[in-house]
Amino acid sequence: MGKGESTKQAILDEAAEIASRVGLQGLTIGTLAARTELSKSGLFAHFRSKESLQLDVLRHTRDRFVDVVVRPALATRRGEPRVRAFFEHWMRWCSGDVLSGGCLFTTAATEFDDRPGPVRDLLVSDERDLRDTIAQVCRTGVAEGHFRDDVDPHQFAQDLHGIVLAYIHSARLLDDPAARQRAGRAFETLLDSLRAAR
Repeated sequence: MGKGESTKQAILDEAAEIASRVGLQGLTIGTLAARTELSKSGLFAHFRSKESLQLDVLRHTRDRFVDVVVRPALATRRGEPRVRAFFEHWMRWCSGDVLSGGCLFTTAATEFDDRPGPVRDLLVSDERDLRDTIAQVCRTGVAEGHFRDDVDPHQFAQDLHGIVLAYIHSARLLDDPAARQRAGRAFETLLDSLRAAR
């Protein structure tokens, strides 16, 4: 990686951190310039527009999500262990361990759910990819005999995402100290509903 690319990656790290707290709409070239001690003109050379910055931040954060959540889960043994690993890594992602403001995608989805354009289009595409990935992880549970043959992997993906979103709401908005424990119980209940009869 060259110096220019390395600088851009560092800028995007900082931009993702800011956006996780104030949203993509709250992320400005000016704020980013102040935080990175770079000139606005220098940042414009990298991004050209606020929308371009938002798109680059989403792509950069998606790559980090893959590194933090998806790859480690896929390196785990197939079936229920892989499903568990995916959930645990995803919970870590949402807890503020990676980005202090929590899950940037959840914040961005709320901001852009009714705003047509390239940012929403990218969010929708990435969300569909995430759901497909979760469904595929679930299918390994079926293939390994851990889950019933009639399990609907896409329903599982939606249900799991619902647990994660409820956790984010409880932990971040309501500051519920039991949020993580409640999410864990909901996850175990969901797994129990999938398991093959013994």
